[in-house]
Amino acid sequence: MKKKSNVIKKRSVSRRKFNKMLGQGIAGTAMISSMPLSCAMGGQKQSDRSLGIALVGLGAYSTYQLAPALQDTELCHLAGIVTGTPAKARRWSSKYNIPEPNIYDYDSFDDIASNEDIDIVYVVLPNSMHAEFSIRAAQAGKHVICEKPMAISVQECDAIIEACEKAGVKLGIGYRLHSEPYTQEVKRFVREKTFGDITSVSAAAAYVSRGNPDQWRLNKALSGGGALLNMGVYSIQSAIYSTGENPVTVTAEEFSTRPAYFKDTDETITAKFEFPGG
Repeated sequence: MKKKSNVIKKRSVSRRKFNKMLGQGIAGTAMISSMPLSCAMGGQKQSDRSLGIALVGLGAYSTYQLAPALQDTELCHLAGIVTGTPAKARRWSSKYNIPEPNIYDYDSFDDIASNEDIDIVYVVLPNSMHAEFSIRAAQAGKHVICEKPMAISVQECDAIIEACEKAGVKLGIGYRLHSEPYTQEVKRFVREKTFGDITSVSAAAAYVSRGNPDQWRLNKALSGGGALLNMGVYSIQSAIYSTGENPVTVTAEEFSTRPAYFKDTDETITAKFEFPGG
């Protein structure tokens, strides 16, 4: 699945020189994951108390990335889980010492409102479920971290924002570029015009999708789309985040080399964005 966008370069700089300048800027900066910053809900520690996170959805990302990372974070910890699979609940409870009152299924999820052990709900579900559970988490009075993409429509995104504002809770979306130090350094280059004015940006994100043709990412009803929502958001986010501008026009094309496999979602999207600066 692949997404590529071409946007807005000026001076030609050798790769060696660029890497040297980048290295100088990054030197001394520890590589950080998005998790500690997300747990700080804006990068500022609000109290000396570690914040409790409940993971909603115990798929591969929660299992192999989030839960292990939460064992090493200073500002937060794994406090609860939400799953529709009892066997998973038992395994996770045993492995991470999660007490029974902090284990929920999707029907009992709203009871999380009265659980003082849980401060933040991290929604790690198929894309089509992001809006529902982000809104329910906000209505329960919990801060919300939602995996990317935020939702499958602008209307759903607006509804999440409205629910969080109404409840007075924080909302964070799982874009790693927000806290990734190399991206921060690129933003500084742009801001300080280290290499002159930007006239173009090229961004690409892709991986080869194989295996189970019934996986939820290939089901549009669950995923909302393919390459664009799964990987394209990174390219779009990097272009907008690094330039500080929103595009004014977009042209795009979809194509597939395996239509039988990607029969319900897009395999590859290429797009060209025009920004106010060119």
